[in-house]
Amino acid sequence: MSDSPRTTLELSIAGMTCSACAARIEKVLNRLPEVEAAVNFAAEKAYVRFTPGLADADGIIAAVKRAGYSAAAASRDNHEQEKANKRAQYREELRRFCFSALFTLPLLAQMALMFGGGGNVGSPGHQELLPRAVQLLLASPVQFWIGARFYRSAWNALRGGGANMDVLVALGTSMAYLYSLIVTLAGLHHQHVYFEASATIITLVLAGKILEARAKAGTTAAVEALLRLQPQTATIVRDGVLVEVPVATMIPGDIFIVRPGESVPVDGEVSEGQSSLDEAMLSGESLPVAKSPGDKLFAATVNGSGLLKARATGVGSHTLLSGIIRMVEQAQGSKAPVQRLADQVAAIFVPVVCAIAVLTFVGWWGWSGDFTLALINAVAVLVIACPCALGLATPTAIMVGTGQGAKAGILIKDGAALELAEKIKVLVVDKTGTLTQGKPRVTDIVAIGPGGDDLLRVAASLEQGATHPLSGAILAHAAEAGLVLSAPLKLQAVAGQGLTGELDGRPCLLGSPGFLRGQGVAIDAALLLPLQQAGKSIVAVAQDGLALGVIAVADPLRPSSKAALLRLRELGVDVVMLTGDNAQTAAAVAAAAGISRYSAEVLPNDKAGRIAELKAEGVVGMAGDGINDAPALAAADVGFAMGAGSDVALETAGVTLMKNDLSSVADAILLSRATLAKIRQNLFFAFVYNALGIPLAAAGFLNPVIAGAAMALSSVSVVSNSLLLRRWKPRS
Repeated sequence: MSDSPRTTLELSIAGMTCSACAARIEKVLNRLPEVEAAVNFAAEKAYVRFTPGLADADGIIAAVKRAGYSAAAASRDNHEQEKANKRAQYREELRRFCFSALFTLPLLAQMALMFGGGGNVGSPGHQELLPRAVQLLLASPVQFWIGARFYRSAWNALRGGGANMDVLVALGTSMAYLYSLIVTLAGLHHQHVYFEASATIITLVLAGKILEARAKAGTTAAVEALLRLQPQTATIVRDGVLVEVPVATMIPGDIFIVRPGESVPVDGEVSEGQSSLDEAMLSGESLPVAKSPGDKLFAATVNGSGLLKARATGVGSHTLLSGIIRMVEQAQGSKAPVQRLADQVAAIFVPVVCAIAVLTFVGWWGWSGDFTLALINAVAVLVIACPCALGLATPTAIMVGTGQGAKAGILIKDGAALELAEKIKVLVVDKTGTLTQGKPRVTDIVAIGPGGDDLLRVAASLEQGATHPLSGAILAHAAEAGLVLSAPLKLQAVAGQGLTGELDGRPCLLGSPGFLRGQGVAIDAALLLPLQQAGKSIVAVAQDGLALGVIAVADPLRPSSKAALLRLRELGVDVVMLTGDNAQTAAAVAAAAGISRYSAEVLPNDKAGRIAELKAEGVVGMAGDGINDAPALAAADVGFAMGAGSDVALETAGVTLMKNDLSSVADAILLSRATLAKIRQNLFFAFVYNALGIPLAAAGFLNPVIAGAAMALSSVSVVSNSLLLRRWKPRS
């Protein structure tokens, strides 16, 4: 593949009837130069990555059309139109089914006579309720008007070089219909006709497709619910006057008002007012969150009793809600590794079934000499086979599972992360912001020497250019003390260790005691020991090569961390803490949290190396929130980013936890286990159904009508089993 920047394209696909269709489209697209495509049969979407200049959207859409299907670029703007089109298509399918059932019901009376003792099918004593001419008149509209969709789809698939389920339906029903037509026109009254079989198979397959469509609609309920949360209008301040405008027209910097009880229209920052907001749709947390000037607001969260004025910071596709929707849709459209076997089977399914049907026909005719019996058994083989169940087994479970996760504040990026999460044996956790609250505060200021009075001012001035959580605590403490800070020059950060720079022309150092020792500035260990034993993080400061003193910062353990770690151990997950803090502080936090395995003074790049070593014990997960955690999140098999963490961490991790609570890691593992259990159940059922159904039909134990009913219900049962995941709820 080229190293050029790549772009993504999401397509809505129409005309797919089974997983063989999806496999065919995927194969066609992946043959294009510099194109990678994944097609989701359940979502009726194609997700394509390509290199501009070597491929383009028009060419990709044209390739789909050449394969016999229709495609259009999908976007949030035409989402409602897509839904309207699907509703219209569903109503049309329902209307056709009603007509088909109306024509088929009289023909089913033949079946009632057969099961009621009116003679065996095909025997001379078999009674026919309707004259054959009437049967022909009833079956023909079902075969060629109602069933036209199967012929069209089969032709498009064959023309594109593939074969799908509709090839089997069209071939099987046509064989039964044409045989019956020849018997009727030739006046062969001693031979049974199978008009009821061809018409009933088509009617049952249509019924199955309608039920399948209804069930599949439920798998996208989570995304639909998120889309409905976005307000359509907002009240903004324009020239000192309140004006109601469509949310789609807002731009960053707009000042907007959120009245009590209203939903926040876009992401923003509070400029005036105080209130509490319900952010359960983001985090799954039911407790309201207090907001005051300077705090962030998120689109679709609900305001409490206060009036808020805010400045828009994220609009349109740049809101947190839009990001969540994109992540959920991306996960629902992805493929889990467990799906590979089903894809391989689906790719060759229809040709293999056709071959089995031919062998069945030849074998029965040669063994029994009965052409009719051979034909009916071959038809039963064609209609019992169903690649749909295989194609729906994995994606429907992933769609429901990721949707339930989103409701609980667990955002899963792709199917691979969802599959691997259940296998985690070791979870690596960062200390600051993951085990602890991530809101450290200054507890001790210990000055050394005559320059000690400047300790806090020098530290805060240097920390103005830092991003570590401890810097916020020092800056806040300096602000409370009313200190006037200087602008640092020549500031350089040494990852995971400290800062160097100049203040008022004087060289300064700030960082861990070990960092200062490495720069030739010694600090008495007796001064540090009591602070370290208390579990406090220490920031040492030096100026002109002399130590000014140390500042101790404490970051309390999250109240839920100990219980969360206990849950993880109960799930069979071994927890390892890696921190850049000193050994004494790490030991104190580990003891408070109940962690037996930990490493201190680990640099960010070294964390990735430690994770690589831990992979010898099994699948490794990593939970963190900071920029310095990004390499480790990427190195782990599954990365869990705390929701309040940095954008880099969120982009790198496979799972984002909106609750900022390690209990959500346990919930994510349980969700993974529940989803993978459903996938395995679905795949087992789909494989067993075909493994038993096809041989039984070939052996002559299945009537074509019974086979058609079983085929129609197989995919419905798989989707219905996936929908049972909607009962899953987080335990935290």
